[in-house]
Amino acid sequence: MAGAANRTNYLVVKMRHLLRAKPVCLLFLCVAVALLTFYHRYFPVTQKCALPRGENLRPGNHIDNSLDLWSRLDVETCTSWRAPIIWDGMFQSVVYDKYYTEKGASVALTVFAVGRYLEIYLKDFLKTAERYFMVGLPVDYYVFTDVPRNVPEVQLAPGRTLQVVGVKRHERWQDISMMRMETITEAIENVISKRNEYVFCMDVDQVFVGPFGSEALGDSVALLHAYFYNKPVSEYTYDRNPKSVAYMEDGDYYYHAAVFGGTWQNVKNITQSCLEGIKMDKANGVEAIWHDESHLNKYFWLYKPSKVLSPEYCWATEIGFSSDIHVHRLIWAEKYYKALRNQK
Repeated sequence: MAGAANRTNYLVVKMRHLLRAKPVCLLFLCVAVALLTFYHRYFPVTQKCALPRGENLRPGNHIDNSLDLWSRLDVETCTSWRAPIIWDGMFQSVVYDKYYTEKGASVALTVFAVGRYLEIYLKDFLKTAERYFMVGLPVDYYVFTDVPRNVPEVQLAPGRTLQVVGVKRHERWQDISMMRMETITEAIENVISKRNEYVFCMDVDQVFVGPFGSEALGDSVALLHAYFYNKPVSEYTYDRNPKSVAYMEDGDYYYHAAVFGGTWQNVKNITQSCLEGIKMDKANGVEAIWHDESHLNKYFWLYKPSKVLSPEYCWATEIGFSSDIHVHRLIWAEKYYKALRNQK
């Protein structure tokens, strides 16, 4: 008993000495915080797929059942509603390409190039899309621009076309968002629904740098935002204004409006819903914090996407190294803010 008491007294004395050594403790604390910050920044901890190993995502012989959800134990590979989250190493491109080729699938890719966005970004976007986007499948590019005559010529592979559609130019973001959603909806109704089964909608200030293939096709496709995919929900920049239709208290993920897609029916539902939300906000004198992206996040919160793309499919290189990003497929182009803001 005496020995135990002596050991207890010794520990108490040592703790008192440590507590008095404030500079040393503070230094230790700072180093510990720095190490934890570094670890979580470059080796983020994420949720894992809760699906039991060997259990299929979809009923029957659905193509997404070919995905190996357990090949990537470092990332979340499926959602709570059994939608796959597509990462490098999970799929075999030849399996998906064979499936969609035999199915006779064709894809529409819509992009807006208004003002100097056409001059600065469109040619690189189209040239790199020809090299990497849905290679081997029929693709129709739909370029919406206020200066159709300035759309650059790009050599296209057989079975791929370029359609140029004139649109009005707007200055305010709310009007730009409305025009984008309304124009895509009309294009789907008038043309795309008669030619293409699938649609992808993308921002023009991006460059393809790796294969963006048929594994990305699905009924309703959303993209995890590169800046938020490994952050807690509390840090997501949802619209927190209760007066906005886009208002969200909670959510599943934070999605990036730079890329979304699906069957033409589902994409039309997405764009119509976002358009109606933006119009209602405008009528009430409200503007969502991130415009159409805020409304897109609200839509995918209410109507879950059937497939989610990892940030490989739209990466921001300024983020730097991240251990779970094994390949870049589409990256943000350099932002020439000064030139774009002085485009009048």
